[in-house]
Amino acid sequence: MVRTPLTPEERERGERLGRLLRAARGPRSMVDVAAEAGISAETLRKIETGRAPTPAFFTVAALAAALRLSTDELADACVLTPTA
Repeated sequence: MVRTPLTPEERERGERLGRLLRAARGPRSMVDVAAEAGISAETLRKIETGRAPTPAFFTVAALAAALRLSTDELADACVLTPTA
């Protein structure tokens, strides 16, 4: 199966998500947060750096819970405003 290339908007949304998660993590280690969310530290690193811009919903939900963020907060922060 060949993956469809991501649009610039999808890449931007992934970068926003990564920045938000990194900021919410604060001084906590990537390993601690990843373990609490039930994912690998490598997966979290890829999401935070934008290398995995479209993580699965359940991964995002688990990270939100580990970071005490609501999924609404994440969604609001990642919405792209259309340029006219």
